[in-house]
Amino acid sequence: MLAKLAELDAEHAKAVAGGGPKYVDRHRARGKLTARERIELLVDADSPFLELSPLAAWGSDFPVGASVVTGIGVVEGVECVIVANDPTVRGGSSNPWTLRKSLRASDIALENRLPLINLVESGGADLPTQKEIFIPGGQVFRDLTRLSAAGVPTIALVFGNSTAGGAYVPGLSDHVVMVRERAKVFLGGPPLVKMATGEESDDESLGGAEMHARVSGLADHLALDEHDALRIGRRVVRRLNRRKDPVPAGTPPLYDEEELLGVVPEDLKVPFDPREVIARVVDGSEFDEFKALYGAGLVTGWAELHGHPVGILANARGVLFSEESQKAAQFIQLANQTRTPLVFLQNTTGYMVGKQYEQGGIIKHGAMMINAVANSSVPHLTVVMGASYGAGNYGMCGRAYAPRFLFSWPSAKSAVMGPAQLAGVLSIVGRAAAQARGQAYDEEADAAMRQMVEAQIEAESLAFFLSGRLYDDGVIDPRDTRTVLGLCLSAIGNAPAPSPAPAGFGVFRM
Repeated sequence: MLAKLAELDAEHAKAVAGGGPKYVDRHRARGKLTARERIELLVDADSPFLELSPLAAWGSDFPVGASVVTGIGVVEGVECVIVANDPTVRGGSSNPWTLRKSLRASDIALENRLPLINLVESGGADLPTQKEIFIPGGQVFRDLTRLSAAGVPTIALVFGNSTAGGAYVPGLSDHVVMVRERAKVFLGGPPLVKMATGEESDDESLGGAEMHARVSGLADHLALDEHDALRIGRRVVRRLNRRKDPVPAGTPPLYDEEELLGVVPEDLKVPFDPREVIARVVDGSEFDEFKALYGAGLVTGWAELHGHPVGILANARGVLFSEESQKAAQFIQLANQTRTPLVFLQNTTGYMVGKQYEQGGIIKHGAMMINAVANSSVPHLTVVMGASYGAGNYGMCGRAYAPRFLFSWPSAKSAVMGPAQLAGVLSIVGRAAAQARGQAYDEEADAAMRQMVEAQIEAESLAFFLSGRLYDDGVIDPRDTRTVLGLCLSAIGNAPAPSPAPAGFGVFRM
């Protein structure tokens, strides 16, 4: 695990480095702050910043981090979602992964009713990939209007270019701050205006901060410099008059979080007891287990985490049988009755297969669990500790089931099935097809195919690969699990409490 964490640190360092020393130095020589420096000055001193999707674009042709920094930070005592363009990476231009990362941040802001602060300085769309950005990119602007309509404040602090479609970020925000002689906001720059209309213009008269503050009215506040813009942004948040009921601080676990490094075996086929994880994450290591003697492959029970009550579902062995599925469905219903958020700790190879289990109703019972997860109306949080294969990913609230937050440990792996199983299935199908045609089966080609497929599926199932595609909100150090979940539960507390009525579920097949 320590070796995997060293790899994780190296990849995170690439995101933190932005465009590299050359472009960072050039940016600072212009008297500008980096994206992360802007965030650090915006949030309250010594408060945490939960960065989201730092490995976005990993394994693609674009830099790790996708030229934007997103996360949740505390500003004037208010938890906010912050989206900061990184102009040291290709001028802060947006590529397909930038878009996905930004949209995920908007989803989090809306679902948890967190103010959204955009720190804007972008060269617009990455033109060679515009076909993947232009049409879906309109959702960025749609989301800004929906946030405002839902009473969730949106704030834009404009430090540099915000042109073409990017002009609608401040245009659609509730509060707009622009930096004098730095911010440039226009639908078309001077060259485009010249080509379209023949009109001669310059940046300042066409879209400068002072013009927008004095003439167009787009800017609500004119900042003297970047530090002043951040100061004004903090004052805007302060005047939002948002307050949240305090939650009593929880007591630390009795067991050392350092021991989490040794919980997950290097070989994920070796099961481990998730109670060892729970005991190092929940308040006081107190866990009231539910149905401990039934469906023992899934541990369920109640606890508190940083003072927040939670229900926990954790895989005790990889396979989910009918008993575990029925137990999970009942437990989820109970959590909905008491409006208790659910935490899913994944380490599953999926639902059990075989004649005995098919005849015993594994499809019905697995469907019952998936039905309960899909229609549960309390907040869900998911941590992928180890394996996450097949429909077990769905039943344990994978990304497709819209948990409020989903994080992975470096040991996590996820795919339709394990690499050896998938390659074996393809081999069996190929062998049967050859036999049906009356042809001899090429064993040498089969061995090469299996080796190639196993290598491909293994690479595509790793935590870094999946996080790069935003199938989680970040890969975290296991020792940070309690802190990360606590920050997420605190953020969730900004949204109104769900209705006391129990959730409605689809038809359970008995």
